[in-house]
Amino acid sequence: MTDGQLFLVFGGKVSDPRTTNFINPEYLHTVGIYPSYEEAKKAWKGASQAMVDDAMTKYVVVCLDKLLTPSDA
Repeated sequence: MTDGQLFLVFGGKVSDPRTTNFINPEYLHTVGIYPSYEEAKKAWKGASQAMVDDAMTKYVVVCLDKLLTPSDA
């Protein structure tokens, strides 16, 4: 059973591999949306390993709850 959270996995070319400054957002690769962090992490790992020879491509996991229900702080 899940707690209702959703996780987005996506990636693309970055200007610096130490950042998440994506160069061309219209060419981002959406891996998918997952109901658990464990599933998202598995998808992230697969996508990242497939691009291991390209240091300028980065994949990330984003918790959609944090975007859909931001804190009031």
